[in-house]
Amino acid sequence: MSKMKFFSSFRWIGFVSKRFSKVDRSGRSAVTSTLSSLGVGFGVMALIVVISVMNGFQMEFIDAIMEISSYHVRTSDVQDEDSFLRWCGNEKSVLTVSPFYEAQGLMISSNGRESAALVRALDPDVMEKDAGFCREVQMISGSFDISDEECIVLGNDLARTIGARVGSTINIFALSGSSDVAMISQDRRFVVSGIFFSNYADINSAYAFVGISAAQKYFGSGAKKIWGIKMRDSGKDSLLISRLEQAFPSQKFESWRSYNRTFFGALRVEKNILMLLVFLIFVVVAVNIYNGMRRMVYERREEIAVLSALGGTKGDVQSVFIMKGLVTGIVGAVPGLILGLLICSNMDHMFMFLSKAQYYVQYVVMAAVNPENAAMLQENPMFRIYANIPARMVLSEIMAIFFFGIFSSLAAAWSASRQILHLTVAEVLHDD
Repeated sequence: MSKMKFFSSFRWIGFVSKRFSKVDRSGRSAVTSTLSSLGVGFGVMALIVVISVMNGFQMEFIDAIMEISSYHVRTSDVQDEDSFLRWCGNEKSVLTVSPFYEAQGLMISSNGRESAALVRALDPDVMEKDAGFCREVQMISGSFDISDEECIVLGNDLARTIGARVGSTINIFALSGSSDVAMISQDRRFVVSGIFFSNYADINSAYAFVGISAAQKYFGSGAKKIWGIKMRDSGKDSLLISRLEQAFPSQKFESWRSYNRTFFGALRVEKNILMLLVFLIFVVVAVNIYNGMRRMVYERREEIAVLSALGGTKGDVQSVFIMKGLVTGIVGAVPGLILGLLICSNMDHMFMFLSKAQYYVQYVVMAAVNPENAAMLQENPMFRIYANIPARMVLSEIMAIFFFGIFSSLAAAWSASRQILHLTVAEVLHDD
């Protein structure tokens, strides 16, 4: 019986709300209602595009750091390497396990130019074993060949700084290491076998890769051997560390979150501030919906009195206006969601379109004002750079934006319709 009463009440609430909306489309509230839906749609679209582009910017850096530099989980001083490798091989969440050494060095090229660098020693077959490393390390010259202990691979900015190219000979003049090797030496000579590029500038300007055999020769017997673990899902690092600590209680394990805490924290703050600024769009839209709904409630006083006299409770009458706010939010949020996804999926075409549009507008204005300089105009090259940014859409964030757009409209309608609770039939009829 209660279910039938609920559905009956819902049907007449929907019917009355639909009738009010139909009248408003031809009345004074039509502009307000349209602008409210457009505001919600624009807010949803803008926030989806901004967050997706921001994710594209940040994830390029994060992927490069995690795949090349920090790994997902790190540990050192492994006492029983066979047991450790066997355990990681049986763990389904572990993708790869790679040993490496690293040291700080000062490189000097044959032309006398020098630069500080971080020298990391890896397995020569790392490109075949580690798909993530292979994806992020993009060779622009030569090959990633560190099979010989005299071969070295440089980041492109580091190579440019010291004036090295493939085939050049460089010397690691100063190198940190254990006490059994000289810190300064003229004999640590390497031949550049390749130059790579990654999406993180600090790696390009500081990293150099050599083979494990070179580390055993030049880093000294006391060099610390570090193991980098990569996971299928980097978000489950805490769970993996908990299991590792139970299996190997004497070892310490470090997550990518703590290893890059400062940099990733700065990225998170930047993203949160940007989201807060764009969310202000919804605040403005909610205020607009609130004011429009309050005016509607005032204009519908007679209808509210009639509905109350016919047996409608104040909660039911309030639900009529709340439903209108819900419809306003949905009508705006759904097109905004579709447009936002379309723009993110065709980001390169959008930026190229904006580049062409800006160029032709400037050309028309220049041709009218200063015709002799119109032929010198060129398209803005920054748009081509922006067009190469991959927008990364995260489902949870997109759904949160979509439902927040609807919620802002719903909350504004609920707040504005609360004045219905203070109206009485006698007061309305007496005023008329």
